[in-house]
This record gives sequence, structure tokens and C-alpha cells, in this order.
Amino acid sequence: MTQEETGPVYAPELEGGEWLQGDPVAIRGSGKPVLIDFWDYTCVNCLRTLPYVKEWHRKYAELGLMVVGVHTPEFSFAKKPEHVRRAIASLGIEYPVVLDADFKIWQAYTNRYWPAKYFIDVSGKLRAHHTGEGGYNESEQALQALISEQEGFTGPLPELMEPVRPEDETGAVCYRVTPELYCGLGRGNIGNIMNIAPDQPSTYTDHGKHVQGMLYYEGDWILQTENAARPYGARRTSRMHLDYMGADLNLVLHP
Repeated sequence: MTQEETGPVYAPELEGGEWLQGDPVAIRGSGKPVLIDFWDYTCVNCLRTLPYVKEWHRKYAELGLMVVGVHTPEFSFAKKPEHVRRAIASLGIEYPVVLDADFKIWQAYTNRYWPAKYFIDVSGKLRAHHTGEGGYNESEQALQALISEQEGFTGPLPELMEPVRPEDETGAVCYRVTPELYCGLGRGNIGNIMNIAPDQPSTYTDHGKHVQGMLYYEGDWILQTENAARPYGARRTSRMHLDYMGADLNLVLHP
């Protein structure tokens, strides 16, 4: 989605979470522009936008910009602080990060998407927001405009970032792909769900007739609300079949 300007309303403070890196950031009274990035370390769309957020922090922190990552977990295991701290370190994130495990900040901003970025001016007012990937030049231009509004700011601004991936180029053609799928029972698109036994080991049969974008299980599996796993001590082969449209496949896995 493209960047959208918002009305002159004050942005909510970042309250109700656990700060995993950096000191708590106050939105109002700082006199600095703020970029808030709602993300989750399991979300491939967030990971694709992360190089831009990291670079904006590197380029503009000395010019007054404050970047804050709000990690709101998409899965229950991503609520654990030790998991998020490990992701912060492995991804090389240097700006403050708050763990929003109870979705309090998410709800305060009435957010609905991963990733989502909120652009806040020096007075603490929400000026624009952007959801999803893309729009990087427009987003950086919005940040530069907010930086320029700081009292007494006269410094030059750097050139805009070059695209990180070919898909980020202006005018790049992106074809329709299979949408995001979930392996668990809560939101899963499971093709052979007959005689399912939730939360206990079961043997599934794949009859070989597949619909694109549907998951088909074969062999021993245990299906739970938000995941599918090979049962402990299983002797049969466990397979998952998926016909999909896309250049590559991204999975959230635990070895």
C-alpha cells in the first residue's frame, strides 16, 4: 500500500510493552521526529523492509530522527523476550525496540498489518503512515520533510537510498503469487482435513488431488491451533504438499 497522509492528531505514547533494547521513547516533548515500525521477526514482509529502516536510522539519527521498532508477535512463541532479543541481535538492529506482547501499542494505533510505519512530527502529531512493502522513496522523503521541520535545522540532507532488491525498483512488475498460508488449525487452508484429531498425533492420507494454495498432509502429524509438527517418536514419514505460485517459498520453521 502507498504512504497515506493522516489528520493532525497526536500519536499515542508507546506504553504497555517491554523495552528490550534502548531506553523508553517518549513521543511528545522530545522535539524530534519519530518513525515507528510495527514488525515481527517471523514476517518475511517485515524482513524485506528492515534494511530500509536500519539504513534510515543510520543516516538520520544524527540529524534528529528517532526510530522505534514495535515488535508485535504474530505467533505465541514470538512473545518470548529471549526470542526477540536473539532476533534483534542477529538482524543487526541498533535502534530501540519494545515488545508489544499484549498488543496494547498495536491497539492504541489501531494497527492491522505487518509491517506498518507511522511518521510523527516534532510536536508528536501523526502525519502519515504506510503499510506493507514498497513506497521506500516516498517514505524517506516524508522522513526528510519531518527532519527539516526541526527548529533551527539547516543541515543538508543525504541522497535517497537505492533499491535493495530489483522488486523494489520503481515500475517493477510483480506477478500474483500464492498468499500467506498458515499450517495450524486456527487459520490454515488444509485440503485433507477429514477425520482430523486436534492436538494429538494422527496419520493423514494424501490422495494426490491438490488445489493450488491448499496444504495437504501425509503420514504422521500433530495439528495444533497455530502450527503443525511431527509427533515425538513418529515412525512413518511426514510430508506436507503445497502447489503454489511464486518465485520462492518462505517458511517459519523450528528445527
